[in-house]
Amino acid sequence: MKLHLFHLKMVKKNFNKIAKNVIDLEIEALKKVKNSLGKSFNEAIETIKNCQSKVILCGVGKSGLIANKIAATLSSVGTPSFYLSANDSSHGDLGSISKKDILILISNSGETSELKNIIQYANRNKILLIGIVSKKDSVLYKSSDIKLLIPKVTEAGGIIPTSSTISQLSLGDALAIATMKQRKFNKKDFSRLHPAGTLGAQLKTVEDIMLKNNAIPFVNENVKMKEALKTLSSKKLGFLLVRDKKKLTKGIITDGELRRFTQKKQNLHNLLVKQIMTKNPIGIDKNELAAKALSIMNNKKITSLCVFNKKNKYKTIGVVHVHTILQSNIS
Repeated sequence: MKLHLFHLKMVKKNFNKIAKNVIDLEIEALKKVKNSLGKSFNEAIETIKNCQSKVILCGVGKSGLIANKIAATLSSVGTPSFYLSANDSSHGDLGSISKKDILILISNSGETSELKNIIQYANRNKILLIGIVSKKDSVLYKSSDIKLLIPKVTEAGGIIPTSSTISQLSLGDALAIATMKQRKFNKKDFSRLHPAGTLGAQLKTVEDIMLKNNAIPFVNENVKMKEALKTLSSKKLGFLLVRDKKKLTKGIITDGELRRFTQKKQNLHNLLVKQIMTKNPIGIDKNELAAKALSIMNNKKITSLCVFNKKNKYKTIGVVHVHTILQSNIS
């Protein structure tokens, strides 16, 4: 039994050593990629940014998987892109490439036979070609308009692409993020492209989810509570926003305040709204993230906020309720 446990410990130690060696080799590869960046990378960014059509990525095997991921990343940050199967391209899919497109081919050797038809098609039709490749004497390197050279790296295990594919992926991510920065693509732009899912929900703005127009429970400050209660009942939000004749927001009345008022056995009906309202209700700018609105509500222990435009904090253009935020999966 003791011998068995000793053997397990030795095996675990050896596995950790192998894993650390793999990671060390890949870190070293990434350092080489970082140090290799130069004029051609900047040229690639400017070219992608000014693309009038779409960016098409293609590769074979592991490089194909990397190309697919980079295409998805570029699309998600505002650069229309898609992945083209190298195998399918020779059977009609080359027709999906137009002269205004940019073609990015990824190959470690630069001699992959499945890519040669695509390279010939791009050169023949004067389609701009960016090559991500490791060998200067390869067909892909020589045929590319913009050459992104991946430095020679040591593959972990020595048999399959590891350090080379992580280098390709890193360079692709760098292209995507640099282009995103160049386009000044921001969180609001990102949320438009990612309306679903947790990430999209967290990037929604107050304006995206606020109630507006007739849904806002407005009452005039000089109205009697007898009439105001009808608005409270019909809007079903649990509060009233009080405004003056200039339609500027002056205060708020919540159903909680009304309950406390009635517990004092005071007659509400003949009182004016402005006599019992809480002045200067808490508000938020329409361009703030909805998650920030929820944070304010939690900190202030309230269930609603006025929404305003920066030009005039007293001009309410909407309201945001805690239930609306939670229903949008924002936390």
